[in-house]
Amino acid sequence: MNIFPLGQIVATPAALEAIQDSGQTPAFFLDKHAAGDWGEVGKQDAALNDQALLDGERLLSAYRTLKGVRIWIITEATDDEGIRSSTSITLPEEY
Repeated sequence: MNIFPLGQIVATPAALEAIQDSGQTPAFFLDKHAAGDWGEVGKQDAALNDQALLDGERLLSAYRTLKGVRIWIITEATDDEGIRSSTSITLPEEY
């Protein structure tokens, strides 16, 4: 169940390759992110995400593929109409 909209979804080629190499799909990670499972973020970042659900700020989740590659999923802040317009899947070193 999604607790916020993802908007347009984009991904870097390296992140897609890492996910594919692990035998996983982007949808697996996007579903976790959209359900509020922030993955491997620290307590402070998790608290910021929880607050962002209320105030519309950016959301960041961090996961590892089955092969141990770390990926980030970032949903951008809400626009003036209260809509989150985009979500990106990237490797941390690409951000």
